[in-house]
Amino acid sequence: MISRTAAIAGIGATEFSKDSGRSELRLAVEAIRAALDDAGLRPADVSGLVTFTMDNNSEIAVARELGIGELTFLTRIGYGGGAACAIVQQAVLAVTAGLADVVVCYRALNERSGRRFGQAYASPDTDAGWHVPTGLATPAAQVAMVARRYLHDHGASTDDFGRVTVAARRHAATNPHAWFHGRPITLDDHRASRWIAEPLRLLDCCQESDGAVAVVVTTVDRARDLPRPPAVIAAAAQGSGPGQFVMTSYYRPTVAGLPEIAVTGRQIWAQSGYRPADVRTAMLYDHFTPYVLMQLEELGFCAPGEARHLIADDGIELDGRLPVNPHGGQLGEAYIHGMNGIAEAVRQVRGTAVNQVPGGGPVLVTAGTGVPTSALLLEATP
Repeated sequence: MISRTAAIAGIGATEFSKDSGRSELRLAVEAIRAALDDAGLRPADVSGLVTFTMDNNSEIAVARELGIGELTFLTRIGYGGGAACAIVQQAVLAVTAGLADVVVCYRALNERSGRRFGQAYASPDTDAGWHVPTGLATPAAQVAMVARRYLHDHGASTDDFGRVTVAARRHAATNPHAWFHGRPITLDDHRASRWIAEPLRLLDCCQESDGAVAVVVTTVDRARDLPRPPAVIAAAAQGSGPGQFVMTSYYRPTVAGLPEIAVTGRQIWAQSGYRPADVRTAMLYDHFTPYVLMQLEELGFCAPGEARHLIADDGIELDGRLPVNPHGGQLGEAYIHGMNGIAEAVRQVRGTAVNQVPGGGPVLVTAGTGVPTSALLLEATP
């Protein structure tokens, strides 16, 4: 069992912007240096590096720029944002097995000033030939198919999607590190935002951001001797559902769900011994608002079709039943492929978050949805 064998001992990030003015390699190095400083470690202490297959920075280039010596563990995880928690899981496996003493997980991207994921582009994927010619050429268009079916099946409305954005922007408004700091919105603002792909409006879609985030993983025993309170990894899971495709899994009998999230959820609860009711706050991957509702259902926080009732009356805001993304998430803080959600979870465990959620329960993090995904459950040391 990997439960509670490893911890996140350090976190670091660059500023979040729309034009970083520097290379993705420099962003990665800055974030990793900040994470190592936070952990009270040096580059020479690092023996493993893990990142996304989509990260443009080779591990050896990162190691060279930082002055890291020998590496005994290096790997990458695919499927875009679905990798966020899985790269931490890989680090846990490495330090638990004794393959590396200290592993750094990182993601750096100029997603606004460089390649913009929201724009259509030619795909080498054979499966893309079935949907790109019909106009499903961007993530928003693909998610719109799922969102429309979800509305039909459960009697929800686009206002239910809007409430997710309103909560995220309200949290971001009080977070000095968020791009939308000081800029909350109302439900009327959501209703007035332009259509991107019906039923998704502009304010249903996450930001495009430049920046980088890194986290340092080591054993719980070593983490206890470092300067910062460790965020113990009570559970780490990765999963894919039957008939999985990307964003719109149209090979399945129904598209209005995220069974891959349920796969990770079952593992999280089994590994940790916790249940949904124990969770103090959740960092849910919010690239598109409908997928936040579906995650709440797939993870067991409410029954299928009932997420709209959970989020009504501020249910996912700071004083609600389940505060979601107190940092503002990818809708409000920044889109760093979910890595900033992991950093916020660590701050919540430490008790140092700007929008600190009270209590002693665990903190949940999910990774990208609509693709093979992953999740973490973090807790403080006893």
